[in-house]
Amino acid sequence: MKFFLAGKWQDREDRIEVINPGTGEVIDSVPRATMADVELALQTAEQATVTMAGMTGYERFRILRRAADLLLERRDELAKILSQEEGKAIREARSEVERSVHTLELSGEEAKRLCGEVLPLDGGIGVRNKLGFTLRVPCGVVAAITPFNYPLNLVCHKIGPALAAGNSVVLKPASDTPLVALKLVEVLLEAGLPDTAISCLTGSGGMIGSAICADRRVRKISFTGSPEVGEQICRVAGMKRVTMELGSNSPLVILPDADLDKVAKVTARQGFVNAGQVCISAQRVIVAEEIHDEFVGKLVSQVEKIVVGDQLQARTEMGPMVRTADAERVQSWVQEAISGGAKLACGGGRNGAFMEPTVLLNANQEMKVVQDEVFGPTVAILKVADIDQAIGLANDTRYGLSAGVFTQDIDAAMRFAREVHSGNVHINWGPLWRTDGMPYGGLKNSGLGKEGPKYAIQEMTETKTIVIH
Repeated sequence: MKFFLAGKWQDREDRIEVINPGTGEVIDSVPRATMADVELALQTAEQATVTMAGMTGYERFRILRRAADLLLERRDELAKILSQEEGKAIREARSEVERSVHTLELSGEEAKRLCGEVLPLDGGIGVRNKLGFTLRVPCGVVAAITPFNYPLNLVCHKIGPALAAGNSVVLKPASDTPLVALKLVEVLLEAGLPDTAISCLTGSGGMIGSAICADRRVRKISFTGSPEVGEQICRVAGMKRVTMELGSNSPLVILPDADLDKVAKVTARQGFVNAGQVCISAQRVIVAEEIHDEFVGKLVSQVEKIVVGDQLQARTEMGPMVRTADAERVQSWVQEAISGGAKLACGGGRNGAFMEPTVLLNANQEMKVVQDEVFGPTVAILKVADIDQAIGLANDTRYGLSAGVFTQDIDAAMRFAREVHSGNVHINWGPLWRTDGMPYGGLKNSGLGKEGPKYAIQEMTETKTIVIH
């Protein structure tokens, strides 16, 4: 495919191959953008801010509404592309397309609701006969930098609100999964988006991503990826608005009164969906010691049923990881944990980019599989004596994106909700849950700001205070 720049689909001699991680097959290639391409994208985006800001909310709504309809019409085509380039099971890929439709729908609706507020100025000392109100105006140029693991819906979570708010966008998708993002650009253009309002550049994040983020013409950066890259972006960004959706190692706490059959099914799903390559995957499972053995037996039984294989086959429940190198890393972390005293309950093997669904017992805080973000199909089980120890372990991390607890004790549940340092807390469910309209974001090293169209738009607009004297 070509990339989209300055209102045109363009090619370059230097190209990046896009690989099916399950087969190693080259499925397509995309141009490698240069610094000159970055400059042209930013010039174009800056000029397009006038066009976008001049559109009415209803006009922006109509574009996003039409784009959502087109995504739904092309669901099967887009799901296949997504599955091929990312390794996601085709059933999950179809679900992602459907969620992306919803994300654009929500963004379009919010385009009609941009509003300020009337200010109570007469509450000030000596203030009379003044009328104050606020206006929300677009930031201008939004840089959207997206990861490989949800290469369509996470793009929609950035582009949808940005366009709804009246901004122009420079998009840099992940190099492993650029194809479905480029297809989304096709859809937006067909839906009536002005052709200068978006550029989509493919290439090295370290080179073109940093250059985009450092440029003064960019007024807002929305990034999803690793904490290390997020910190680097914040260092070069300067005086800009930033939203950082970064990593996690989400805890799932299971107290003695939990329904273990339900918990085992939820954990088996949430630990291994998309081969564990989800930032809110259930990674650390913290279990009360009196139910530990029973829970482990039920969980292993569920995990061993997961069908691993060709991601394009309907029966497949878990495909490959996005790169063989990532599967090798996860396997090395598992082996390191075993060397440190963990016990392998199931899995642990690897074939190319395919890593077996893995459950580790006797994990502890010194292991990478507990302290760091595995981002692979591995769940570590930790045993605790009581809720005090469970909350302590849940918080013993630099991350804080999502957490879950299973209990019928309302007091314990509310204590967990208040005391666990996490941007999202789920009671009687695991940490891997998100509906696209909710405010979504983390604490600590898991990031800054919130996504969800309504909340993202607040961060992609500026507030102006107007006073009539």
